[in-house]
Amino acid sequence: MFSKDSFRVSQANGSSPPIVEFVALMALLTSLVALSIDAMLPALPMIGRDLGALERNDHQLVISAFFFGFAVGQVFYGPVSDSVGRKPLIYVGLFLFLAGCLMSILAPDFEWMLAGRLLQGIGVAGPRSVTLALIRDRFAGRAMARIMSFIMAVFILVPVLAPAIGQGILLFAGWEMIFWLFVGLATASVAWFSLRQPETLPVELRTPWSLARVGSAVLQTFRNRAAFGYMITAGFVFGGFVGYLNSAQQIFQEQYALGVMFPVTFGILSLGIGAASVVNARLVMRFGMRFLTMRALVAVTLLSIAYFLGAALAAGHPPLWSLMAYCMAVFFCMGLLFGNLNALAMEPLGHVAGVGAAMVGSLTTLMSAVLGTAIGQAYDGTVLPLVGGFGLCCGVAIVTMRWADRHHP
Repeated sequence: MFSKDSFRVSQANGSSPPIVEFVALMALLTSLVALSIDAMLPALPMIGRDLGALERNDHQLVISAFFFGFAVGQVFYGPVSDSVGRKPLIYVGLFLFLAGCLMSILAPDFEWMLAGRLLQGIGVAGPRSVTLALIRDRFAGRAMARIMSFIMAVFILVPVLAPAIGQGILLFAGWEMIFWLFVGLATASVAWFSLRQPETLPVELRTPWSLARVGSAVLQTFRNRAAFGYMITAGFVFGGFVGYLNSAQQIFQEQYALGVMFPVTFGILSLGIGAASVVNARLVMRFGMRFLTMRALVAVTLLSIAYFLGAALAAGHPPLWSLMAYCMAVFFCMGLLFGNLNALAMEPLGHVAGVGAAMVGSLTTLMSAVLGTAIGQAYDGTVLPLVGGFGLCCGVAIVTMRWADRHHP
């Protein structure tokens, strides 16, 4: 599958698991992020009602709080993992995630729920950001992009199934049971990871912890034009997608009155990302990451401009079939963008992979949380804020990617 020069296998604490198992394990660890978002979507109105959310769009903050915690948490895990290894920080993150789930289960009011979600985001940032550095320890270049695409292909099953799982739980139990599901999966992740995945950062390659060293690595990360440019590009792209996550429940379940069919619609649209991830695993080896990324950005921008104009003529309420077709096309492009943008941002940062992963993850998530919250809070009963958000974010991303690519021939 890969040549000897396309990846590096750590010899730190025994042999690494086979590629198939490695992809599955990394997908499980990273899927806790998507599961913590998507399984909650059908429960948002119920949570808001039970815990006293005041405004119509307030229950979106259950999603936004998670993203803000996720952004903050990533700052710490990567740099520390360069000093103590990858595995301890993943354990810390998973235990904080478990604590946040318990806080949400026991929340007496909406503010406590948001605090629990913030802690969940801080915790799950550990496995998400450190696994990116762990993958970078083993793979580089197009091989890394291909591995990321395989992980995304497995990972995409979560948004396909998670809303239906959440909706199914709500048919028989309260929203608290969704958090108990998170607790069970996080516990299983700890067990599998501890038993099967060796440390990928050998002791002799670890760097002593110091603020000066971390500060130097942060400066190297932000001074690298390609890395910084692709971080900003990814932030804009993910911002549009977080706007969708914030407003999808209201658009499909309320505006289009889909009710319990919302998880089915959400899952169908998620297949567009999964299909693109599989296609990307093949195309990236032939055409390269930059070629595919730029064309996907242009496609989303043009599609969004055209659909915005059409939706405006329909007073912001176009036919459901047309919205589904638009979203499927956009999400296919997103599937090409997700793995490639992360790989492009990380490619120049192999010598500071831990700090690099932290900065890439934190900055892109913080940007996406701010932009996505703004798009979601602008929801006015029409699809115009969402479609306009996608078009504007990807249009600006084209500019930032061109800036990042100026040093390439």
